[in-house]
Amino acid sequence: MRSLVEDGSGSIYLGTGGGVDSLDPSSGHVRHFTTADGLAPGQVHAAYRDRDGTIWFGANHGLTRMSPGNHRPKSAPDIWITGLSIAGRPSPVSGSGERSVRGVEALPGQEQIQFDFVGLSYAPGEVLRYQHRTGDAAWSEPTQARSVNYSALTPGRYRFAVRAINSDGEPSPEPAQVEFRVIAPVWRRAWFQAIFLAAAMAGALAVHRARVRRLLELERVRMRIATDLHDDLGSSLSQIAILSDVARVRASRGEPSEPLERIGSLSRDLLESMSDIVWAIQPLRDRLSDLKLRMRRFAADVLSARNVEMRWLMDESEADMELDAELRRQVYLVFKESINNVARHSGATEARITLRTAGRQLTLEVSDNGRGFERWDGPDGNGLKSMNLRAGRLGGALEVRSAGGEGTTVILRAPLPVQVVRRRRFRSKVGG
Repeated sequence: MRSLVEDGSGSIYLGTGGGVDSLDPSSGHVRHFTTADGLAPGQVHAAYRDRDGTIWFGANHGLTRMSPGNHRPKSAPDIWITGLSIAGRPSPVSGSGERSVRGVEALPGQEQIQFDFVGLSYAPGEVLRYQHRTGDAAWSEPTQARSVNYSALTPGRYRFAVRAINSDGEPSPEPAQVEFRVIAPVWRRAWFQAIFLAAAMAGALAVHRARVRRLLELERVRMRIATDLHDDLGSSLSQIAILSDVARVRASRGEPSEPLERIGSLSRDLLESMSDIVWAIQPLRDRLSDLKLRMRRFAADVLSARNVEMRWLMDESEADMELDAELRRQVYLVFKESINNVARHSGATEARITLRTAGRQLTLEVSDNGRGFERWDGPDGNGLKSMNLRAGRLGGALEVRSAGGEGTTVILRAPLPVQVVRRRRFRSKVGG
């Protein structure tokens, strides 16, 4: 400050190296005068008010007279949006500028947006400053920059506003605005998150159901083992105990030891039953190929002793698959009962065995060329009743065809569990 003077209304004028500043003490408003307002160029070294109220300023290159009541306030500047670019690519904007721009969208990965604008003032030499904001936030600090750049905007809707401010501090009557939207990536959209949440819940429910199903299956296995031990092994052991007492009494009397032969037969049956139970629950023997192998061994042992020729009609190229313990056990026991009846009662010379899977069904067929039967319910086993019971446990059906002199055919049809079918389809797709 190089000079100071006060006008009749109390406003203070300060001469500086860049012009004159007028301060209104009541409002704190400052107005700046430069050569564009008619001020003589150069530094203002002197200021004087005469008796008429006129103020004189002496500068390096001239004298300036100012009547405080005559200078009019400058009009508020207009503001226009002149450019808009998204991720470095210009977006269409009118060449003459626009007050309002709508419907602008930034795709995922294009979150960098630049706004260009300009203010218009008709006062000579006017220097405008600009303020901007988004939404209802506070206006930024005034700056002479005519562009604003936003980067890494989060997805959502925005409203950019900008206004110009003249040297008197008057802002634009209406700010220029741009309404735009940053589109969220697919994985952040509400519908995708809803689908993901639903899928996660469905997956959790499926895991829970699978766990419950596994626990129920384990419980069934435990109950079956307990039943088998009680029914098969328990009754056989009871018979052995009784026969042992009988044999001991007969031995003391010198009588023939027929009970000892019966004890040996029961012991062999017990070993066979125990082997079946262990095989049925062993997790390393849960494939279709394992079932076929055990069936071959059993049939070969039983039928070869009776000179019955065994013919296997199985497709060895058929895809292998996992079978649950209950399915393997029941199918094997139906097969075992059928082979025993062929060997003991049919008088056959040939037996044909077929085991195949098609779609969601497993089919076992055992046929012979023996004498056939009218009523199959021998004293050494449960016969048809037992086989029908096992087929019912699998949710399947048992069909027996027989006539005198025409042989017998036993057909078991059992549905494959859904999880077995899914695993087979998945492997066929992967293999294909």
